[in-house]
Amino acid sequence: MELSESVARRHMVRSFADRPLDPAVVDRLLGLALRAPTAGNTRGTAWLVLTGSETAAYWDHTTTLDWRERSRRWAGLRRAPVIVLALTSPDAYVARYGEPDKARTGLRLGGDASKPTGERGRGPALGSDAAAWPVPYWFGDAAFGTMSLLLGATAEGLGACFLGNFRGEVSLLGALGVPQGWRLFGAVLVGHPDGGDHPSASLRRSGPRDPERVHRGRW
Repeated sequence: MELSESVARRHMVRSFADRPLDPAVVDRLLGLALRAPTAGNTRGTAWLVLTGSETAAYWDHTTTLDWRERSRRWAGLRRAPVIVLALTSPDAYVARYGEPDKARTGLRLGGDASKPTGERGRGPALGSDAAAWPVPYWFGDAAFGTMSLLLGATAEGLGACFLGNFRGEVSLLGALGVPQGWRLFGAVLVGHPDGGDHPSASLRRSGPRDPERVHRGRW
């Protein structure tokens, strides 16, 4: 499948058939994620793959019983045979951009980026220099890898969706043995679509037309 076709056909699939994926296919998708752009060649992202019964840990820590009982999508989502967690290490980027060839960028954090802070309890510990990172590269790289994975799933004839990090990050990563300092960007569910998807209500939302989103020379 050509890249342009994969981009045009890609959409979020939230209902999966109860069929496992060929491990070779999963490896190909991970290969695409690992080839995504990475700022400063930091390679500060990692991908934690849950398959089969392992996927229950994700749902146990990131959803509530009340949600599972109410959601029309729960049955279809839970059948996804593979969940790939997109992880990123802020500390790796802070360290990389403190190296001699990057020091001139001024992208540094005050304090110790490895210490837990805030409600989520997983760094970085933002200090007085936090404004030097107007767009954190660690989340950008995780997004690049995630998009590569989503497009790869489309090219393989599979369905996939991205679930953001809304709750349960600390307990999930702790239960899975992820070292301190790593953040959960989100999760990519991959599997065979079962045709019973519930389209997102967001699709009914009106918004700017495509021509209105492109500006040339100036706004």
